[in-house]
Amino acid sequence: MHETNTVSPKDRFLTVYGRKPVLEALGDRELRVDKVILADTARAPEIEQAARRAGVPVQRASAHRVKVLAGNGKQDQGVLADVVAPRMRPLSAALSSAPLPTRVLVLDGITTPANVGMILRTATAAGVGGVVVPRRGVAALDPLVVKASAGVAFRAPVLRCATAAEAAGMLSDAGYRLYGLSASGGEQLFEAELPERAAFVLGGETAGVSEEVAALLTGRLSIPMPGTVESLNVSAAAAVLCFDLVRRETTR
Repeated sequence: MHETNTVSPKDRFLTVYGRKPVLEALGDRELRVDKVILADTARAPEIEQAARRAGVPVQRASAHRVKVLAGNGKQDQGVLADVVAPRMRPLSAALSSAPLPTRVLVLDGITTPANVGMILRTATAAGVGGVVVPRRGVAALDPLVVKASAGVAFRAPVLRCATAAEAAGMLSDAGYRLYGLSASGGEQLFEAELPERAAFVLGGETAGVSEEVAALLTGRLSIPMPGTVESLNVSAAAAVLCFDLVRRETTR
């Protein structure tokens, strides 16, 4: 079953936790912080002052509630902030409005925050129309991802859905051809003819593309590697893919 069009707060905000990340978000004039939440046991006058200067409301909640919202009981330090991500939206919304993104990445089982962050940075730099980051099976969009993206995650074209398999079904129904990026086998990326709308699935660090998603693939693409290395890190492979898409656009 596909998701409804109800927009969850998780599809509008990136939550950062810990005193230093929250202070940095409040001090960044290019970001809009929706609210700060402090544990009722937390003393944080510097954060309250920074929020007041930025015109951001501060709410109090139980320490347990803050831990639940942060999703990290060891490092939240009793404080979190919801930062507006202006280009983040549900995948269903992206597929029901014009113009449709022509090139989309789908993250499938990528659990290392550094990889997710670097992919978001690369895809944003390359002008990719959307990066599907499922809520399940992929590293959460937390401060580790934001740090790895050098802050670009806040502005990345993130598309949210429940799982990579759901995303694959929705994209296929919307007329996208789906391609899995593989270390070997399949057509060479640089020689492949790609349709107008294509989605590229980046599989997990160890398991690769999941079976559910693999069943919906149009084909597989490989990056030619004449050297003796068997495979690339998934974020490096994503960079090669993204900038090959840029090359195709600039050489039309």
